[in-house]
Amino acid sequence: MGMSEFYGSGDDQASTEVIHRALDFGCTFLDTADMYGPFTNERLVGQAIAGRRDEVTLATKFGNERREDGSWVGVNGHPDYVRSACDASLERLGVEAIDLYYQHRVDLTVPIEDTVGAMGELVAAGKVRHLGLSEASADTVERAHATHPVAALQTEYSLWSREVEAEILPTVRRLGIGFVAYSPLGRGFLTGRYRSAGDLPEGDTRSDRFPRFNDDNLAANLALVDRVEELATRLGCTPGQVALAWVSAQGDDVVPIPGTKRMHYLEENLAAADVELSSDDLAWIDEHLGQPAGDRYADMGTVNR
Repeated sequence: MGMSEFYGSGDDQASTEVIHRALDFGCTFLDTADMYGPFTNERLVGQAIAGRRDEVTLATKFGNERREDGSWVGVNGHPDYVRSACDASLERLGVEAIDLYYQHRVDLTVPIEDTVGAMGELVAAGKVRHLGLSEASADTVERAHATHPVAALQTEYSLWSREVEAEILPTVRRLGIGFVAYSPLGRGFLTGRYRSAGDLPEGDTRSDRFPRFNDDNLAANLALVDRVEELATRLGCTPGQVALAWVSAQGDDVVPIPGTKRMHYLEENLAAADVELSSDDLAWIDEHLGQPAGDRYADMGTVNR
């Protein structure tokens, strides 16, 4: 996402090199969405994997409808839109099939059975291989899975976003659904790189879209980051690697998807696979890392809870 929008300016050539480097390192799970850009990120990813399609498990998403000029239409889960959005994504990506196709946000005006039913038609047509949901409640996941098997649920999960542990993680585990943790680095905050709003790049929207970055909450949340840095120093790694190692330690069915557009951070993130947290480390985290200040989004209305 950050390669094309929201986190400051992008560089398609540099981003393509990062994707190629990721594939060279054996990182094969790539996640995009039609609304990133909008539409430009799918084209970027599609061009980057041209000639290497068989190395990639490709995920994209629909449902956050936007216009070409970037304006927002709203959340759309109508069956006709599902079909047209998929066809458009296939064209932009330049592929014959999408490995994992998510509903990006749940449309509360459309029964989930209707949306997932249309998604299931895409599987039958060979356009999609597996279905996913994003930011769906436990009840919604249950109903969706009863309509057509759901392979993965993607929801925010990190050291400062653990809400899914109450109901959602137990539900997907009972149903045999994988869990994809987006923003496992807390949108970069857990790396310790951002100590004030002024540290964000020009054009970055994090302080506007995510209350945990604004001045009212920043001091409290920096105290949490200080704890992560304390543990990282003890383990001889970076705070970001602690954050990723923690997500990975939550189970083999939990997959973190850290995003970056810079080679240095790609390599740092991949090296987190070599960081192992002991049971004592995990217990220390539970004891010393409290709740963050502020909601995950400025508008929590599109999060199905």
